[in-house]
Amino acid sequence: MTDGKNPPTTPQPEPAPGNSGYGFPPVPPAPGGGYGFPPGQPPAGGGFGPPPGGAAPQGGYGFPQAGAPNPYRQDGPGAPAGPGAPGAPAAPGGPFQQNPNVPPAQWPPAGLPVQETPATAPFFPQQSEQPDWEALADRTAAERRKKRTWGIVGGATVLALLAGGGAFWLLGGDGGGEPQAADEQPAASESASPSPSGSKSKKPVDNSPTVKDDPTQIRDRAGKAPLKMGPDAGVFPIDKRFELRTKGGENSYAESEKRVVDTSKSFTVSARVWVRSDKGRQIAVSQGNEKSSSFALGLDQVNGKPAWVFRVQTGDQGADATTVVVSGTSSKMEKTFAELTATYDAERKQIALYVNGKKAGEAAVPGIHDAKGPLQLARARHEDKWTAAWNGAMDSIQTYDRALSAAQIDTLKPGKANASVEPTGAWLLY
Repeated sequence: MTDGKNPPTTPQPEPAPGNSGYGFPPVPPAPGGGYGFPPGQPPAGGGFGPPPGGAAPQGGYGFPQAGAPNPYRQDGPGAPAGPGAPGAPAAPGGPFQQNPNVPPAQWPPAGLPVQETPATAPFFPQQSEQPDWEALADRTAAERRKKRTWGIVGGATVLALLAGGGAFWLLGGDGGGEPQAADEQPAASESASPSPSGSKSKKPVDNSPTVKDDPTQIRDRAGKAPLKMGPDAGVFPIDKRFELRTKGGENSYAESEKRVVDTSKSFTVSARVWVRSDKGRQIAVSQGNEKSSSFALGLDQVNGKPAWVFRVQTGDQGADATTVVVSGTSSKMEKTFAELTATYDAERKQIALYVNGKKAGEAAVPGIHDAKGPLQLARARHEDKWTAAWNGAMDSIQTYDRALSAAQIDTLKPGKANASVEPTGAWLLY
């Protein structure tokens, strides 16, 4: 091996006159022979190399028998014995030995530099198998086609499933969409169908306080009578509930579009109220016409002291002479929530007021004027004017088309409707 450059060369001296040349004895070859071969013709039946007649006993081609002269040795007498006779004295030279009378030629000649050639391991041809590139390319292409085929099949399957799901939705399949509003009644077959566990399925509860997409209307949880708020009224969250807040002005109120309570029949009205000040007249819930209110529930002054009142109008003119009032008090009137519930029993012709679940007073009436105006929050109508604006907050407003009993009223909880009676209207429950 070289480094790619021409190795250094040394001029060779011309052979001496009469010599054969470099690497040969300085005498002519023997007559009839040549350098390295005995003179004469090879013996009959043999040739130069292996002895005639096959291998010698206990020897082999190219090696002498033990103790016999080695005809293939080229070293002189006195050399160590070969593998045929370990440790034996040197055998006389054979016919292929160099002439012992001629001194061996000097090699390399004097003056010629000696170059040492490092020993290298024998070279074996490498038999590395080259990969079949064409086969590998075909295999890769086949795998890609297989993946592409599976991708197409999978995409078609997904599209088919989506198409089937869309058809299911179009045909009326139940996909668990938005929960029903509380004022929407389920179909008879739906309400009667039992669940897999054997019990009837329950509608999801929607506790949102206002109408969807219209935060200015308080949602009716029991019927279809939302309350439209004035510009100075609003619904605000408090912990896990919502309450209506009003400022006590003419634009701070909420009203329904049509009548909610039929005052010609028995009814119940309830609200949890909070007032900033217990001075003057302030009405939380009322209903009437453009002239006066048929009933009003709230705060007023009775005998010079603040009291919770339920006031009804028995005549169509709204005069004081045709007004009946029942009242009650609580330990603290202002800045404290109080549960006010008013009932009218049309059969008994009697009205009653309950404060925090306890009856505060009752009175007999000839009847209540049937004014068919809308339900009002935070104000009342008197002598063709809006009066008694409410300055505070309220929630848990409910109406029933019957007079609840004392036991039923006692079980009323803030934010909850009576479990045994369906309300006709419910706002700001939680």
